[in-house]
Amino acid sequence: MRNKKIIAAGFAVVALWMAAPAHAAKTDVLRKTGSAFSEIAQQALPAVVFIDVEATVEVPRSQYQHPFEQFFGRGYGQQEQQPQEYHQRGQGSGFIISKDGYILTNNHVVNDADKITVTLSDGREFEAKLIGTDPKTEVALIKIEDGGELPTVPLGDSDALNVGEWVLAAGNPFGLSQTITAGIVSAKGRDETGIAEYGNFIQTDAAINPGNSGGPLLNIDGEVVGINTAIYSRTGGYMGIGFAIPVNQAINIKDQLIKNGRVSRSVLGVYLQEVDEDLAESFGLEEKGGVLINQVVEDSAAEEAGIKGGDIVVEMNGKKVVKLQAFRNRVANTLPNSKVELKIFRDGKYIEIAAITKEMEPEAGEVAQVAEEIYEKLGVTVDSLESEAAQRMGYDNLSGVLITEVERGSTAWESGLQPGQVITSVNRSPIESVRDFKEALEASAGKRILLLVTDGRVSRFIVVNLDD
Repeated sequence: MRNKKIIAAGFAVVALWMAAPAHAAKTDVLRKTGSAFSEIAQQALPAVVFIDVEATVEVPRSQYQHPFEQFFGRGYGQQEQQPQEYHQRGQGSGFIISKDGYILTNNHVVNDADKITVTLSDGREFEAKLIGTDPKTEVALIKIEDGGELPTVPLGDSDALNVGEWVLAAGNPFGLSQTITAGIVSAKGRDETGIAEYGNFIQTDAAINPGNSGGPLLNIDGEVVGINTAIYSRTGGYMGIGFAIPVNQAINIKDQLIKNGRVSRSVLGVYLQEVDEDLAESFGLEEKGGVLINQVVEDSAAEEAGIKGGDIVVEMNGKKVVKLQAFRNRVANTLPNSKVELKIFRDGKYIEIAAITKEMEPEAGEVAQVAEEIYEKLGVTVDSLESEAAQRMGYDNLSGVLITEVERGSTAWESGLQPGQVITSVNRSPIESVRDFKEALEASAGKRILLLVTDGRVSRFIVVNLDD
C-alpha cells in the first residue's frame, strides 16, 4: 500500500512538471496580449480628446391659467409668451487625425453647438471650429488652431477588419478621460440599426458608454478602424453591443467636408426590392440574393446605362450584393459621376453593365441649411431691390439684391463689401431675388465665391474666400 502511495505521488509530481510548461506558455501569451494593449493605449491616447459642447435650445413657456378660465373657456386672460432659451452642455470624444488640428467625432456630439471646447491629453484647452457634419452617417469634423505639432493616431482599413479580431475602444465615458476598453469585432455591415440613414456599422463587445461617442475604435496595430457611435441597451447602460462607423466611410466624408463643406452622394435612379427564395425561383435565379429592380427612373443613370425593370443586380464592383440596404449604401457612398460595374441577371443570363452615377439631389431642408450656413459665414444682410431702401437709392433698373448690412470683421467686410452696394451675380450667374442669392451661394458649394457688385455707376468683381 505504501509503495502504491509513493508511485501515485510520483505520477502527480510528473504531471505537475509536465503541466508547468503549458501553464507558463499560456501565461506568456496573456502577458504579451496585455503588453500589446498597453502599447496601443500609450500610442493612441495622446491623440484622443475630450469634447465639451454648449448649445442654446428654445423651450415653449408654460402658459399661466387664469382662475376664471374654467368658467369662460380656455384662453381667457392668457397672453402670447415667447419661448424661453436654455443653455445645455454635452460631452463626447474625438481623435486628432492631422498635426494641424483636424479632429473626427460624431455628428450628435457637436451638431447645433454654439461653442465647442476641446481638451487635449496634456490638459490644454482650445475652442474648436466646426468644419462640417453629415447627419446621414453620423460623422462630424472639427478643427483647432495654434496647437503646435499635435499628436495623431493613424487611420487603418476597416474593410480589412475581420469578425473575431481584437479591438479597443478609447474615449471619455461619463467624463472619465483617457479610458480604454477591449473586446472583439462581433459583426460587420450592420446597416439596419436605425442609428443613421446610411449605416454600415461595425458591431463590437468592447465597452462603449456615454461620453465614448466620437472616440476611436482601434485594431491591434493601433490604427483607427472605426468611430465609436452608439450602444444597444434596454437599460441605458452597457449590454455588450456597441456600434462604430467604419473608418473608410468616415475618411470619404471627411475628405468631402474639407474640400466642399458638404457631402455629395450618388444615385442610380431605380426602385428596388430584395430577392427572396420565391422571387429567385420565379426569375430562374439559382439562389436567393441580390436586389430586384422594379422600376427605372426616367433620365437617370440607370436608364442611360441600359438597366431595365426586372433586372437583378447580383454584384457591384466585383462584390456580391446580398441586401437592399447595403447596396443602397454602397451606391450612395460612391462619389457622383463615378463608374460602377454591375453584374446583372436578365432573362436567364448574366450580363455586365457599367453605369455612371449621378449626384443625389439634396432634400429641401438640407439645401436651406447649407445656404443659410454659407450666408451667415459670409456676414452680410441683403434685401430685395423692390424694398423701400432700394427704391430710395434709385436702383430701379437693376436686378440683384441690396446689401443692407455688413458684419464688422466678417468675410464680406474683409473682402470690401459695403452697405448700399448691389450684388448682381454669384459665380457669373445672374440673380434677381434674395432667394436666388441664397440658392446661388448653396450651389457654389465651395470656399471661393465670385460676386459681381455695383454701386449704380461702376461694377466690379469681388472674390470672397469663405475659408479665410
